[in-house]
Amino acid sequence: MSDTPHDILQPRRTEERIARRIARAGICSRREAEQLILEGLVTVNGELLESPAFTVTDRDMVTVRGVKLPSAEPVRLWRYYKPRGLVVSNKDDKGRETVFSALPTNMPRVISVGRLDIDSEGLLLLTNDGDLTFRATHPSFGLEKTYIIEFDGTLPQGVDKILLKGVELEDGMGRVLSFRQIPPRWIEVSIHEGRYHIIRRLIESLGLKVLRLIRLDFGPINLGEMKPGRHRVLNSQEL
Repeated sequence: MSDTPHDILQPRRTEERIARRIARAGICSRREAEQLILEGLVTVNGELLESPAFTVTDRDMVTVRGVKLPSAEPVRLWRYYKPRGLVVSNKDDKGRETVFSALPTNMPRVISVGRLDIDSEGLLLLTNDGDLTFRATHPSFGLEKTYIIEFDGTLPQGVDKILLKGVELEDGMGRVLSFRQIPPRWIEVSIHEGRYHIIRRLIESLGLKVLRLIRLDFGPINLGEMKPGRHRVLNSQEL
């Protein structure tokens, strides 16, 4: 049986692949963990690991770069209203403020579930579980995301049909899953793709200028009444 959006957000336990175990500790994503293994930076019970095709349990002692892997924390997931002007990155080579530097100092180490560009705002999910990030952003799961866009310009006739059918962009066809106009200058769309600036490029392909772009939903989780810069951890029932 395939994963549903709710299944994707559930933690995995018992025996698991070593890369997933490392991701579960919140160090990095599963893909990055596999690269660390191939670079010879991971040991299991004192033995150097040469392949990611290895299964461990919580009883095995794993080290990464010579440091013992901490016990896996319970999976935690935060809703965060990312304000405009923040970069979703641990550090920025242009010296711009990042999401992680703006978080409260008492927040544990977290990673983002996907991204929002610097000029976009709204719902950004943060988690301490790298495996959750991998699963929630992998294209095969196709989690639906909803955005509202304030625009400048005149909507072309039949804009809903155009976006639902698809627009040819420089990196292939792009389409939305749903479309709703919110007069006078807003539209709402949903999409499951995560390509670079896909929403902006679709709207701009119609001859419109994007003035504001806000993400409302990511899969089953919504922004609700949160204000910019605020965050809230999901309780166990929500998770």
